[in-house]
Amino acid sequence: MKKVRSLIFFLILSSSAMTQRIHVGLFGAAAAYNGDLTDKIFPKKVTNGAIGFTLNYELTDHLMVRTGVTYTIVGGTDRYSNKADLRLRNLSFETTILEFSALGEYNLLNLNESRYTPYAFAGLAVYKFNPYDYDNNGQKTFLKPLSTEGQGLAGYPKPYNLTQLAIPVGGGIKFAINDNLRVGIELGLRYLFTDYLDDVSTNYADPSDLLAAKGQLAVDMSYRGDEIPGGVLAYPSKGAQRGSPKAKDYYYFAGLHLTYRLGTSGGNNGGGRKSQTGCPVNVY
Repeated sequence: MKKVRSLIFFLILSSSAMTQRIHVGLFGAAAAYNGDLTDKIFPKKVTNGAIGFTLNYELTDHLMVRTGVTYTIVGGTDRYSNKADLRLRNLSFETTILEFSALGEYNLLNLNESRYTPYAFAGLAVYKFNPYDYDNNGQKTFLKPLSTEGQGLAGYPKPYNLTQLAIPVGGGIKFAINDNLRVGIELGLRYLFTDYLDDVSTNYADPSDLLAAKGQLAVDMSYRGDEIPGGVLAYPSKGAQRGSPKAKDYYYFAGLHLTYRLGTSGGNNGGGRKSQTGCPVNVY
């Protein structure tokens, strides 16, 4: 019986120690995108909010595994471009983004001994998007089914996937409010493997091809320069540049990441060395 009790006691202690390495987090940020429809950083009229939840595990005092889910909306428009030719193109888009990520996070300093630390992170993410715009009647219209650059039609590029991989990288400064509560001020970028986050990448399709395969709405949404005063009424010729595939799109966040350590009472957690905040630090 002594061995059984000892085993149970050991398992309880081990479980408690593991729980004390788990942090749950809330992420709030400003979000924006960079691509064919904007090259500005956090443009005023198309920057939106983002919210996310994270589950984090401390491998060491410096290294953490961070998983999370984030939701946001990003968009862009030629309307606010500094370039006259892009304003005349008159394209725009928005898309929701639902992202699942797994990151490795490195803290330069030990937050059990310091009140703050610079940190950096990188990893892998899977995200889902679906670009849309509004037609002349104000009707929300998803763009991929329209094959605005002929995607999927004979002689044109392949259709793009609405679920893609991304490479998240970033960093910031993290502060220890107490032994359990931490807040990070961070900037994170998502490098993408697609140039179609905004549904703009290569060249104009032949409008007769679009009309035959997808209907008049596809023609109307692929070129919108004829909708503005001073715009060119004629649809661009097949092969005329619509976007630039040389650089992939990306989206990014700047905000706060608040985390709370589970399995602790905020007081004496089994004794041990003192933290920089004056409270005992767990000994694992």
